[in-house]
Amino acid sequence: MIPQLALVPGEPAGIGPELCIRLVQQPRHDCRLLAFADPDTLQAAAHALGLPLRLLDEHDTATRPGDLRLRPVRNAVPSQFGQTHPANARAVIDALVQGAGACLAGELDGIVTGPVHKAVINDGGIPYTGTTELLAHQAGVDVVMMLANDTLRVALATTHLPLRAVADALDAASLAHTLRTVHAALRRDFGIDQPRIAVLGLNPHAGEDGHLGMEEIELIIPLLERLRGEGMDLVGPLPADTAFLPARLAGFDTVLAMYHDQGLPVLKYSGFEQAVNITLGLPYPRVAVDHGTALELAGRGLADPSSLLAATSLCARLAAQRKLHR
Repeated sequence: MIPQLALVPGEPAGIGPELCIRLVQQPRHDCRLLAFADPDTLQAAAHALGLPLRLLDEHDTATRPGDLRLRPVRNAVPSQFGQTHPANARAVIDALVQGAGACLAGELDGIVTGPVHKAVINDGGIPYTGTTELLAHQAGVDVVMMLANDTLRVALATTHLPLRAVADALDAASLAHTLRTVHAALRRDFGIDQPRIAVLGLNPHAGEDGHLGMEEIELIIPLLERLRGEGMDLVGPLPADTAFLPARLAGFDTVLAMYHDQGLPVLKYSGFEQAVNITLGLPYPRVAVDHGTALELAGRGLADPSSLLAATSLCARLAAQRKLHR
């Protein structure tokens, strides 16, 4: 069966709604989409782009480009491109929670999410650190962030932390959970029977035998040896400055970076437009765009939809792969 995916545009004043309009202009045979969004905002985005949009009841069938099935989540106040409004923060969060809730209930097979403006959500009185954390809390699970494009996958041992806090955040339990989650996702969702994971060191030159830091000797090396005993194919800890050389990457299915800016600049340089954000460990596939709300571009028809197109296609593949394992 064709996967059924939730589509959540994100911040209504940003580029998310118009990216969704561009997405539904493409004939889709790999999935069926159900949007959780404000209908007036979607119509305004279609008008700004000069593209057709026919909003359908969620039980209807989309038959032509420009058709979009919708479960309405209405904004509190009309949205204007490029101008966020805290009163609409609740609608943004409700759309995410409802879309993910439909996945948890088995109504839908996965969720694709657009960019969310963290500051305006908090200005609206809703504590919010990110959609990844929101969905993890809703599902009651611990998750791992992975970013990917056509040439590279990078998972993160820590995410949005100040650099000063990274070393203290790493411990054997959390690192083991991260590696087990990545290993399981590569097998179940990506269909890789024996994943090979490159694990970066924390320090320059992976610690230089303790001369540049002891985390590799005291934490990472013993943990990798223990997990290899469980049958995991782990290589490392590797120096980050040479691990991303093409000849080395060819032998790995993913790279685990110890912190955000250790791995993601390389991934984004290698293909930012096609990069997507995957949340590993949820009971359903979740794939997001790897860019922000770009308020300065909203409503001008200049936003590149490549990341949303890639996110939707990947989410459909992951959902189909999960169906094979049920």
